[in-house]
Amino acid sequence: MPYNRLSTAEEEIILKKGTETPFTGRFHDHKEKGIYICRQCNRPLFRSDAKFDSGTGWPSFDEVIRDGIKEQPDRGRTEVVCANCGGHLGHLFRGERVTPKNARYCINSLSLDFVAL
Repeated sequence: MPYNRLSTAEEEIILKKGTETPFTGRFHDHKEKGIYICRQCNRPLFRSDAKFDSGTGWPSFDEVIRDGIKEQPDRGRTEVVCANCGGHLGHLFRGERVTPKNARYCINSLSLDFVAL
């Protein structure tokens, strides 16, 4: 199945593992009910009820949709990529105690798309 066409900015994040500027992403303050999907391949990644305001400037989630992502080491951090296409999404931080699930998936808005429910 072919992937979605990406803008230059999306390619920088998804394919080249970049990071968007904090507080600028379209999903940073997004509050609509639905499912966040991979911008490149449409794989379901996060439910809106797992999203929370972490104050970091990027969309943050404390739970992933089963089999949505893969975790891999990244210079002392944990990178998260789409389990289907391998596109870079962001990073996972554990142990911060910011939610009861003790996880913060810090995700680039440009790596995501959204399907309203």
